[in-house]
Amino acid sequence: MRSKKLIILGMILGLVLGTIGCTPASSNSEPLDNIPDRWTTEEEKIAVFEEGHPEGFWARNDRGNGGMFNCSFSKLNAIVADGHLTLKLDQRNNNYVGAEYRTHQQYSYGFYSVSMKPAKCSGVITSFFTYTGRPWDEIDIEFLGNDTTKVQFNYFVSGEGGHEYVYDLGFDASEEFHEYAFDWQPDSITWYVDGKAVYKVTGEMPQTAGHIMMNFWNVADYKSNWAGKFEGKNLPITAQYEWIGFSSE
Repeated sequence: MRSKKLIILGMILGLVLGTIGCTPASSNSEPLDNIPDRWTTEEEKIAVFEEGHPEGFWARNDRGNGGMFNCSFSKLNAIVADGHLTLKLDQRNNNYVGAEYRTHQQYSYGFYSVSMKPAKCSGVITSFFTYTGRPWDEIDIEFLGNDTTKVQFNYFVSGEGGHEYVYDLGFDASEEFHEYAFDWQPDSITWYVDGKAVYKVTGEMPQTAGHIMMNFWNVADYKSNWAGKFEGKNLPITAQYEWIGFSSE
């Protein structure tokens, strides 16, 4: 009888730990009752890539960040053509090369949105986020290439992160474009998928205006437990964006 109880207890504990590992919960998350749908209007779009290169954006061209980033960034890998911004990851001289596209201007509280299609490939990250530098404030929408049926939300306050939350989309984001967004306010952040609020946090929030950024890169081996192991097969691989939106209202 004792062994049977231990087996049942172990099964329950395994399910609990499995859930925690898949979807980390934030201690200050809040219910989503009474949050209305919020879609991006045409007036709120600050970059529409079918119209060509938008003003106020530029592509990074340097050796990259190091650390978990296992690539450099090249402006040649940020391509605006055929109605999209395409961020490409390829290999040159035995080195991996990704892409980053960002605004010159910094933006503060408001509604940020993007229509995007991430890459489905183990070990890569497709992102849309705000970033300040110093102090390090950041708000993230990230797709982990080993499972594009989920999206990860996160934020940093003065360099302190650890607020990851993984949301199950119910579809494969790599198959078609969808709208993803977050509403950043002084005391809260609410994330949206296709106009619907799916996650909200309150408490100490980022306060510093930041650049709107997108990047596409492969993780170093020591981060393979996060996004999967990157093996560098079938290069080049790409992620695509249709438009970017922002409203301070």
